Amino acid sequence: MSSTSKDEGSAIAPQNKGSWATFLKSIASFNGDLSSLTAPPFILGTTSLTEFSAYWTEHPSIFVAPASEPDPAKRALLVLKWFLSTLKQQYSSRSDKFGSEKKPLNPFLGEVFLGKWEDVAGTTHLVSEQVSHHPPVTAYCIWNEKHGIKLQGYNAQKASFSRTIQVKQIGHALLEIAPFNETYLITLPSLHIESLIYGNPYVELNKASYIISSTGYTAKIDYSGKGWLSGKKNSFTASLYPTGKEKDPLYTIDGQWTDTFTIRDGTKKHGGEIETYNAKTSKTTPLTVRPINQQDPYESNRAWQYVAAAISKGDMDTVGAEKSKIENAQRELRKKEQSEGREWERRFFKRVETCPILETLANPLGEKIESDKTGGLWRFDQIKVATGGSKIPLL
Repeated sequence: MSSTSKDEGSAIAPQNKGSWATFLKSIASFNGDLSSLTAPPFILGTTSLTEFSAYWTEHPSIFVAPASEPDPAKRALLVLKWFLSTLKQQYSSRSDKFGSEKKPLNPFLGEVFLGKWEDVAGTTHLVSEQVSHHPPVTAYCIWNEKHGIKLQGYNAQKASFSRTIQVKQIGHALLEIAPFNETYLITLPSLHIESLIYGNPYVELNKASYIISSTGYTAKIDYSGKGWLSGKKNSFTASLYPTGKEKDPLYTIDGQWTDTFTIRDGTKKHGGEIETYNAKTSKTTPLTVRPINQQDPYESNRAWQYVAAAISKGDMDTVGAEKSKIENAQRELRKKEQSEGREWERRFFKRVETCPILETLANPLGEKIESDKTGGLWRFDQIKVATGGSKIPLL
């Protein structure tokens, strides 16, 4: 990363340049996990990481579409299209809304975020829970009973500094399509923060991620960004092929995950266009959550309401005081659990020793599960939810 002194910090308000410069120096010399660093107040966000799980399904009709496609190759293509349609919401929506990426609130153990989408696809449910604090891990389950489709997974982030902030995402997602007894393993892309030195940071994805189906199809997505001399930000190319036959693509896709991308028939010499998707104009479906006064104290919006309000007002003294209340209460709970020889009981998820379908699908990709870095393998506990053991009703 390089710039002239004139350009450096050009997007930062004059009153904030000092604290931004101090922050950049601290991350450049920091040795450890950057998530533990305190960010300048003006880049703090009001959204908890537990809420980020909702970005998977802000287009419910695209999410459920594969469940109605009988052809397995075309179904795999619809899964790939759905995944690509989520990227703008997952990695760019905050930058689009606020002008730059914001540091999210770090969830506390047991924090939950519940909601539902209602549209022509029917009702799609969301459950997200912070299942581990050391290391920080968020688990989620999203499902639509009408179409027999369910997504569940968990993820952690490991941040480091090398020319800029680099983030490795640890974990995975499994998409289950019941009408076809089919499962897809979705790996998570790595990312880094661009334009950090100018003061208007945004996310850029890098390297590659994969989607592999139990019916024999693999999608590879290669990410690239704007280079020094050419290229466009948030660019990618993708191909869908029979597993093990990467050089024989059935479909190819290229474009920008924040703008438009084009799906092509990979079997044709010049790749006949099938569809162009516009991420900018594709309307999202709003998520419905309970009013704050009806939420459980562990639900994100209620738990963080005073912190979020103070951040919005720029009242950092109150932000610190309210965050301390939450953190101190959590410390006391951990001490109590330790003295009683038990650990926090998760509301919606359980730790499992093995997951055969995950291991089967990960093997062809050489994908490491790394459960030691996520506090275990986490799965949605349907029995507990069905019997009311979660103690928090679904929406």
